[in-house]
Amino acid sequence: MTESKKTSPIYVTQPLMPPLDEFIPYLEQIWDNKRLTNSGPFHQQLEQALCDYLGVNYVSLFANGTMALVTALQALRITGEVITTPYSFVATAHSLLWNGIKPIFVDIDPVTLNINPEKIEAAITPQTTAIMPVHCYGYPSDVERIQQIADNYGLKVIYDAAHAFGVQHFGGSVLNHGDLSVLSFHATKVFNTFEGGAIVCPDAKIKQRIDHLKNFGFVDEVTVVAPGINGKMSEINAAFGLLQLKYIDEALQKRKAIDAHYREGLAGVNGIHCLADAGGDVANYAYFPILVQPEYPLDRDALYQELRNNDIHARRYFYPLISDFPMYRGMPSAAQANLPVARKVASEVICLPIYPALSNDQVDVIVKIVAGQSGK
Repeated sequence: MTESKKTSPIYVTQPLMPPLDEFIPYLEQIWDNKRLTNSGPFHQQLEQALCDYLGVNYVSLFANGTMALVTALQALRITGEVITTPYSFVATAHSLLWNGIKPIFVDIDPVTLNINPEKIEAAITPQTTAIMPVHCYGYPSDVERIQQIADNYGLKVIYDAAHAFGVQHFGGSVLNHGDLSVLSFHATKVFNTFEGGAIVCPDAKIKQRIDHLKNFGFVDEVTVVAPGINGKMSEINAAFGLLQLKYIDEALQKRKAIDAHYREGLAGVNGIHCLADAGGDVANYAYFPILVQPEYPLDRDALYQELRNNDIHARRYFYPLISDFPMYRGMPSAAQANLPVARKVASEVICLPIYPALSNDQVDVIVKIVAGQSGK
């Protein structure tokens, strides 16, 4: 047992919380103007501020990322089958089922852990209408190849970009790829609004349809044009997001330093594989996944338990695969033989703690535990 047992638990993440006294003036404005929801002033300000910060054309704010995924599919009138990845959070596939759409799982790339474009084409059928890739851990998908396939077959592309806030690819926001991109602002994310999400869209026309859909389908007081839902973000969440934006660059720099500290400490630990860094892209360091490979003395679950024994609450993101849950595992595309890379990665992955307030000493404790099991 290491000295970490004497300290507070270290969780896989911790929300970024700006100074409370700086949030009070926002709350006072809400109390004064009595606007709590329905596209109030903070809601409108945050949409514009996010467009400016992220380098995108239009943003529509939502109460959470899952509601944004569900609505993105409705906005593009997606039906039939959608090709997606089994290596993600369950909301990716759940959003399809909520819309009566059949998810078709294909395997992932062993380097990026994103959907493998070479597997997409073989999965296309006459019922396929769209592709839903995930920028897993914030690493950009192969957006060029995916778009080429989509164009060849007349498919839409909706990116689950829950992990990809602030990520840039080829000199611009990765969120500008595909027909729509969906963000999550959940408390565990790099940028959070307590709970929240958004759809990034390319033009005013599709944003208008999205805005109608998230407000019951209302266009005006007496006109309803679609069976929409209540997906709106409140003023309190939007206000918190505006305050968060003031601190996001500092937070990303701290995450980058922690990522580098881990890489230095784990370099040369036999059987521990760190994903390649972002290279020429601008990363957000949302997660720090390692793969526990056969050369390591312990298997993944044993190392996971050793970390837990020392109050290090790492997580096995993403295990089990989405395709292994009861509502999906009977589907032909969920068959074990269809997803060998995803299954291998899911059996090896551990995401180590990373968040701006994580200290160098805490990182050293985690590295010592991981490296110590290997005898290093």
